[in-house]
Amino acid sequence: MTETPESDWSPRRAPDLAAIEALAEAAFARLPEAFRALCEGVVIRVDEFPDDETLEEMGCESEFDLLGLFRGTGLAQGGGALNLASGQFPNMVWLYRRPLLDYWAEHDETLGHLVAHVLVHEIGHHFGLSDDDMSAIEAAAEE
Repeated sequence: MTETPESDWSPRRAPDLAAIEALAEAAFARLPEAFRALCEGVVIRVDEFPDDETLEEMGCESEFDLLGLFRGTGLAQGGGALNLASGQFPNMVWLYRRPLLDYWAEHDETLGHLVAHVLVHEIGHHFGLSDDDMSAIEAAAEE
């Protein structure tokens, strides 16, 4: 296969679920080790869109309004991998591919940066972190 110039997008396709998942995995791997260790048991999942129940619960006007979501009991509320009650779902972070791509198309940042930002923000909910705390973690991951 011959290489195409970076400006030639004609043969390219939008990243699929697996590509977004790979970006999320790479972003997670760049996070500080101590931060990752505290995420033990947190499941990261990529879906096309949030489901209707989630959209209604979050008060979204459009299926494109939500880029990611944390569901579970955060560490600040006593949750964690070792504290799962019988029948309780694990803590989960969802990333939504189509809303991420829509946001990416409208803003001047890389897709990798956007996925990392949303991932850190949603994992931050697991820790009960402030936006400033999450920004510091993102900055450390970029170094």
